[in-house]
Amino acid sequence: MTTWQGWHRFATTDPPTPPRPGDPPRSTEERLAYHSAFVTIRTPAISQLATQVRTLMILGRHQQTTARPSLIVTGPAAAGKTTALLNVGRACHLAHTRKNPPPPGSAHTTAPVAYVLVPPGATAKTLITEFARYLGIPVTSRMTQTQITDAVCHTYTAVGVELVLIDEIHRLNPRTTTGAQTADLIKDLTERLPATFVYAGINVTDTPLFTGVRGAQLAGRATLITCGPLPARHGTRHPFHDVITDIENALDLHHHKPGTLPAHAPYLHQRTAGRIGSLTRLIRQAAITAITDGTERITKTALDAVQLDHLAETHHRPTRSR
Repeated sequence: MTTWQGWHRFATTDPPTPPRPGDPPRSTEERLAYHSAFVTIRTPAISQLATQVRTLMILGRHQQTTARPSLIVTGPAAAGKTTALLNVGRACHLAHTRKNPPPPGSAHTTAPVAYVLVPPGATAKTLITEFARYLGIPVTSRMTQTQITDAVCHTYTAVGVELVLIDEIHRLNPRTTTGAQTADLIKDLTERLPATFVYAGINVTDTPLFTGVRGAQLAGRATLITCGPLPARHGTRHPFHDVITDIENALDLHHHKPGTLPAHAPYLHQRTAGRIGSLTRLIRQAAITAITDGTERITKTALDAVQLDHLAETHHRPTRSR
């Protein structure tokens, strides 16, 4: 998805949908593919990010003199940051397309959303090259960083990019010379492009991104959205239990008993530490196993047999008695 063709394909391809009453039964292969891709569960972080992005895009639409306000999605690994980022980007892409359909027979295409990954050990030139690669802007080895930046700003403005998503932002370290130059490049882009910038990274507030003069500039312009583990209880609500219910309702298993997974909410919360990435992976793997072994249902025994990511297994798996 770090090229326009890949992003356009992602944004315009219908996402997986859960089975509906009256639909013909899916084949085994179709159900395996469905649970592999699965639906996007709308978490509180996704809802908050969607609202904030919509508001900031309107707020910055006619702002010309300074950089537009931005957003930073932060949180631990497997907390659903990238999922939230992509979900909001897709919604923006589709909304723009519905509002601005190309004329019949027109070859002109707008690109409302750009999605860029910060490369490991990023320098200002390697990062701006990633921006260029997204839209297929020709770059030669003889081009300077300034020349590439000018080409990117011109092309992004011409095709109507209005939302820039930058993932893996925690890879930047403004305390180093190359990191400082890269942070300055991003600041330059936010001032030259008529777009709203949204960043995502692991525990951004614990990184050097918010330190020093450059960190103060970023903190002064960016709203922080925490995409953390889901609590078992928040006031009178039970967010984790609600998410489990949504996941269970989306399963396509022949003999699964509704209510089984929500009944195991305390176990699932301990097992995954409330991380949405670990939770969906656990249930999807159990569903795939249930299809392949013919049981067609998920039980606690089946969940316990699934080996999760190392972090979940090391720190959050219930202690077994000898």
